[in-house]
Amino acid sequence: MDIYDITIVGAGPVGLFGAFYAGMRDAKTKLIDSLPQLGGQLSTLYPEKYIYDIPGFPAIKAADLVDNLEKQLTTFNHTYCLEEEVLLIKKVDDVIEIHTNKTVHYSKAVILALGNGSFQPRKLAIEGAEAFENRGLDYYVTDLMKYAGKKVAIAGGGDSAIDWALMLEPIAKEVYLIHRRPEFRGHEHSVKKLMASSVNILTPYVINSLQEENQRLAGLTLKKVRTDEEISLSLDTLIVNYGFSSSLDHLKSWGLEATRNAILVSSDMSTSIPGVYATGDICQYDGKVRLIATGFGEAPTAVNNALHYLNPKNRTQPMHSTSLFSNKQ
Repeated sequence: MDIYDITIVGAGPVGLFGAFYAGMRDAKTKLIDSLPQLGGQLSTLYPEKYIYDIPGFPAIKAADLVDNLEKQLTTFNHTYCLEEEVLLIKKVDDVIEIHTNKTVHYSKAVILALGNGSFQPRKLAIEGAEAFENRGLDYYVTDLMKYAGKKVAIAGGGDSAIDWALMLEPIAKEVYLIHRRPEFRGHEHSVKKLMASSVNILTPYVINSLQEENQRLAGLTLKKVRTDEEISLSLDTLIVNYGFSSSLDHLKSWGLEATRNAILVSSDMSTSIPGVYATGDICQYDGKVRLIATGFGEAPTAVNNALHYLNPKNRTQPMHSTSLFSNKQ
């Protein structure tokens, strides 16, 4: 039975940085993720999207951030288990068993970096919409140049919808942003840039019906909220960004104290199960701000406290990174 010091469940950006930091602390580390590649939602959903809240980077593409984190990880010889979904975590004596759809892993401590859990896009609730998926109706943007010279509409009112509109503005022929409310929910700076852009803003409108041509989506009928007014819009592609739904109901069955969508943790990132910690969007505590940068700060806290849990002689406040690396050389 091969027992690891720390097993990190979730290979998104926070999980990757946690694994790097665990390597700095000389912890025998394993990473498990249900996706076929590292990077979590950034790789799967938003590889072309720019991220603006990573310290030291005025803007960085999600895919580039993941690439950098992967390069950082090559410093250490960690074990990776991809395309494995964790079904159960249970503590047996001094070892934590991690049951997946493929096997059972054994670890002295576990860090859950699950993000928002297993996720699915919130679909367009219009009759016949499913037939247009990948035929003019997209829920993911993996290649911006796919929309070069095209007439593109984006449905949504949050940060992601605004970001896509601004990123596509110089690439697409025309960009429309459709939102059911007069105001957008994005960061103030992004909304200000949107209002100063050439993006055509259609608010408050909802999509009422879809038009087909040659088995592809060719247009929309939009209805103005609380009125009978309708307008038609011809287009090449509709990108729906209504967010993603995720299921985390199983966490409570593992014995974790959790809300509907997050694991409750203490200030040391510990959960209600001894030896199990949580970082990133999956964890909740008073005053929590959900940013990737926040998760990057939580990961070392979880690692250091996990190692202190395993051996009380381990310091929870280790040396600076320069000292840690110089000790390895």
